[in-house]
Amino acid sequence: MPQPPDTDDALGAVLLARARTAIARELGAAAPALPDDPALEQRGATFVTLKKHGELRGCIGSLRAQRPLGEDVAANAVAAATRDPRFPPLMAKELAEVDIEVSLLSEPEFLDFADEDDLLAQLRPFEDGLILFAGCRSATFLPQVWEQLPEPRRFLAALKQKGGLPPDYPVSQLMAARYHVRKWHEKNR
Repeated sequence: MPQPPDTDDALGAVLLARARTAIARELGAAAPALPDDPALEQRGATFVTLKKHGELRGCIGSLRAQRPLGEDVAANAVAAATRDPRFPPLMAKELAEVDIEVSLLSEPEFLDFADEDDLLAQLRPFEDGLILFAGCRSATFLPQVWEQLPEPRRFLAALKQKGGLPPDYPVSQLMAARYHVRKWHEKNR
């Protein structure tokens, strides 16, 4: 007797299809019909990462679940393709060369820490995403960034820089929260 599909894999397939369709529609390209899933109506926070030939081509997301998951992934996909300030907007002819990854974020958990060593001791490399807050500024690294920055002190210093702070900025003047992700990426594209 066949087993039912893994719900996590089924949700991932739906989110990836939503992301690709939203980008295609925004760029005026042919768009496949959208699969549906009741989970798309629940609030959720996603990041959509685009890679072209293995290189980052855009990444935009939400840190808090503030809108339905289906809307969130579509909006972030379009933003990653057209509004990531690090890249020119994606062109329709490039879409076939782009691989999409969707990360579904857990609710952020604020961390209490006395100093930088204490904060670093609480981080779980390759598992935790991290958000730093400095007044009105914030910056985040998804857990996937540990692949490029596996040493916790370098990870933290690079995240401070991403937030416009010097790497030696004292963590006593920051707030931090960690989160986890469930992620899916397109296969065989």
